Amino acid sequence: MMPLTFADTGGEYVVKKIGGRPEVRKHLENLGFVVGSGVSVISTLGGNVIVKVKESRVAISQEMAQKIMI
Repeated sequence: MMPLTFADTGGEYVVKKIGGRPEVRKHLENLGFVVGSGVSVISTLGGNVIVKVKESRVAISQEMAQKIMI
């Protein structure tokens, strides 16, 4: 397992675990990041990550991306 921040651009991954406080986990779940779901990294800019999750593109901060384990 590794944080989403270390993922390669264009790679497809499966969410294995989501860390952080309960409200952070709930926020990420609302964005579509649930255990077992697929994510693809579209681009990384200044540590922030744009990912494709559930047919949507979502931009998340580096801090949030570190809580998503793939």
